[in-house]
Amino acid sequence: MVVLRLKRMGRKHRPFYRLNAMDKRSPRNGRVIEELGWYDPVAPEDKQISLKAERIEYWLSVGAQPSDTVRSLLRKSGVDPTVGKKSTSSA
Repeated sequence: MVVLRLKRMGRKHRPFYRLNAMDKRSPRNGRVIEELGWYDPVAPEDKQISLKAERIEYWLSVGAQPSDTVRSLLRKSGVDPTVGKKSTSSA
């Protein structure tokens, strides 16, 4: 199963995270399938996050599960974190 989760980078007391699509069984800082963006919690509010929204929506559409933290970051940046096929037509 593919999950969307954060990979910790940076140094002590200065965290920096990359948002990645990874296999659920791989360790936190293990092998990455695709890098989807980054999150810098120490930066000013307007420069904290950068995401590839189209690729994130693709991974969610094929069943990737976001972690709780990634789900909240996606909501904050305006990407719908629900898993599964997105219906673009309205009935």
